Amino acid sequence: MNLLLIGVLLALVAIAYQLGLRKSRHLAGKGSNSATLHSRPGYYGALVGLWCGIPAFLILIIWNLVEPSILNHIIFNNVPASVTATLDEAARSVLVDRVQAIASGFGVSDHPAAYELAAAQQYAKFQTIGSFAKFAVVVCAALLGLVWAKKKISQEYRARNQVERAINVGLILCSGVAILTTIGIVMSMFGEAMHFFHFVSPIDFFFGTEWNPGFSTSGNAEGSYGLLPLLWGTLMVSGIALLVAVPVGLMIAIYLAEYASPWLRSWAKPTIEVLAGIPTIVYGVFAMMIIGPFFKAAGAYVGIEINATSALTAGFVMGIMIIPFVSSLSDDIITQVPRALRDGSLGLGATKSETIRQVVLPAALPGITGAFLLAVSRAVGETMIVVLAAGNSPLLHANPFEAVSTVTVTIVKQLTGDTDFASPQALVAFALGLTLFVITLG
Repeated sequence: MNLLLIGVLLALVAIAYQLGLRKSRHLAGKGSNSATLHSRPGYYGALVGLWCGIPAFLILIIWNLVEPSILNHIIFNNVPASVTATLDEAARSVLVDRVQAIASGFGVSDHPAAYELAAAQQYAKFQTIGSFAKFAVVVCAALLGLVWAKKKISQEYRARNQVERAINVGLILCSGVAILTTIGIVMSMFGEAMHFFHFVSPIDFFFGTEWNPGFSTSGNAEGSYGLLPLLWGTLMVSGIALLVAVPVGLMIAIYLAEYASPWLRSWAKPTIEVLAGIPTIVYGVFAMMIIGPFFKAAGAYVGIEINATSALTAGFVMGIMIIPFVSSLSDDIITQVPRALRDGSLGLGATKSETIRQVVLPAALPGITGAFLLAVSRAVGETMIVVLAAGNSPLLHANPFEAVSTVTVTIVKQLTGDTDFASPQALVAFALGLTLFVITLG
């Protein structure tokens, strides 16, 4: 129903735009002459479309937010008080799911109780009524907005000012989405992390050197929750990845921007950027099946013991994955350096390589630094490659040839499986996530 309603609203908005456009042109006289209008005809059409669509969409959003609470209230009104009094929050959620399944026709695995059937009947009834009422109210609001805005159109009406004001408000709201999303992420993780610190001391968490959470069914903080092995593993894998990605990516960018022919650049740059679109799970399988065994065999050949799943394997493949980010951004920045700087350096007698080292790269340094920071954040936050190639061994050591574990891998491990989300073994994932968030932003 919602998709149908949205389609109807979009059609009404298009019709409203055409009606507003037609009336404004009629006021201006024959043809498209808008000399007697305050604004161009397109602004009048846009204004009518906005008044048709925005109030209707707001009503639709509010209705969809309020409707589930009302329907749940109807469900519990049809359940005996003796039953609801014995239900906790989780049991209430299960009851709502069962009633919704019965009302939708899918049914439940066991025989439903009589009160569940009665509640499902009322739920289906009021859901149908609500759907038709929502459709009628939203469409009527759109039509009223259309008629009202169309009547407001006159030669003196400042349609452009109102449309631009609406656009500015929309831009502000879009900008606020990123800020509110960041605040929401931080607040959600912060609350759960504080709950975790009721079980485990922050000092033991941030400065502990042993990670062994020891899953427990009692809800107690059994085991050790030291962050340092995970943080060290993250830094080791990320450092190896950056040692691979930054020099190679920067050299690729310099070659493509300064030395490559236009023909070579036209196909080499898109080919390299294709690597950025490969799913990380593919890189992880590549690391596990090809790179890991290769490093192990190469190490055995020279007398060095290298595990197939190690920090070296994960970091090397992660570096390959990050190369397109570094090379693409660095190439774009280098090509934006003014040609006059190059010509001036060459005119003073500098060679091309000296010009690149002493003029081009210093001028492009801020952008190259941004590419480096993007590579750092990408490496720190990577998960799938490390899951498959690092070995998942949360030990504190400095040997890149042995298995390690990272913060992101541990978050996945702690939140998967049959885990009580109120236990410290699961809540620690939020503390790890908050720590990783702060490190990445820092």
